[in-house]
Amino acid sequence: MIANILIGLVALLHVYFMYLEMVVWDKPLGLKTFRLTPEFAAASKALALNQGLYNGFLVAGLAWGLWLGQAGFAIKVFFLGCVAVAGIVGALTVNRRIFFVQGLPAIVALAALILL
Repeated sequence: MIANILIGLVALLHVYFMYLEMVVWDKPLGLKTFRLTPEFAAASKALALNQGLYNGFLVAGLAWGLWLGQAGFAIKVFFLGCVAVAGIVGALTVNRRIFFVQGLPAIVALAALILL
């Protein structure tokens, strides 16, 4: 149950990321969150929309795994692994904060899923 709660929290984080990237990327909240200039936000809006869509797919996969319960173990592992890798790559290529906001929660949820 602890693992499923953590997985649910990871999924909710990605719903929020999806919202930030798809809806408010070029609005004050998006500009502040991602430390963007209005010009850069306008120029990269289509890329952010695409990135938000990928976050939505991660949410769908995590929700699918949760919905399947025990039968969704492998699906949960796969999608948490995807989130963890995305967090690591984001930290290495964009900003270290991404690891702590995205990668670490997924790694903790994955550890709880496997060990508990």
